[in-house]
Amino acid sequence: MTPEHFASFDGTRLAVHTLGEGRPVVLLHGLFSSAKMNWIKWGHAERLAAAGLRAVMLDFRVHGQSEAPRDAHAYPAGVLVRDVAALAEHFALEPGGFDLVGFSLGARTAVHTVAHGVLEPRRLCLCGMGVEGLSGWARRADFFKRVIDEFDTIKPGDPAFTARTFLKSQGIDRVAARLLLDAMDGFDLAKLANITMPTAVICGDEDRDNGSPEGLAALLPDARHIVVPGTHMGSVTKRELGSAITGFLAA
Repeated sequence: MTPEHFASFDGTRLAVHTLGEGRPVVLLHGLFSSAKMNWIKWGHAERLAAAGLRAVMLDFRVHGQSEAPRDAHAYPAGVLVRDVAALAEHFALEPGGFDLVGFSLGARTAVHTVAHGVLEPRRLCLCGMGVEGLSGWARRADFFKRVIDEFDTIKPGDPAFTARTFLKSQGIDRVAARLLLDAMDGFDLAKLANITMPTAVICGDEDRDNGSPEGLAALLPDARHIVVPGTHMGSVTKRELGSAITGFLAA
């Protein structure tokens, strides 16, 4: 699957992968991951395409086949939300004419995008996300900054070792990743009231990396909590995640 590239709001070239025909489903991957790792490798995009939907899978800046600028000016506050808005403009997505799916960092970005009125999807899927992943982002960001800052000294047995190993396997530019983490701001939970479309909060039965998915679903006006197998990093590899997303969006 060969991606196309488009220029975001500041000229940074972002990669986007597409599969299938029909109503667009924008998919946003997790931190240090990519569209290939989250959505393509495990067959989730194929399931969406088989259901008559078009998977539109962005590689965030610094990730996958998108550019990773090392200039701090390339990371203003809300940079990922602005990149998603640029994607929507590139594909001429109309309010209510597409669905939006995010996993972990992608889910957090989707929440910011919708709650602040930047985009209006028909339906929304928030995967691998809980209340604390929104309200307590500073703590989570500090964890990943430590992974970057202490990269060469983290050893097996350290809670950060798995994240360090994954970051290395994906070939992430650590300088650019550090700048990106600094650009992510907090979220006011009161703004969840602005997310009025039907929403699925989908989370692994062993996943509490971002806090309580049940709590997040309870705070949203029209949401259901869907449990799939797996830990935070393991759930994305399970066919059940793709089936839950497809079932909710195809309804």
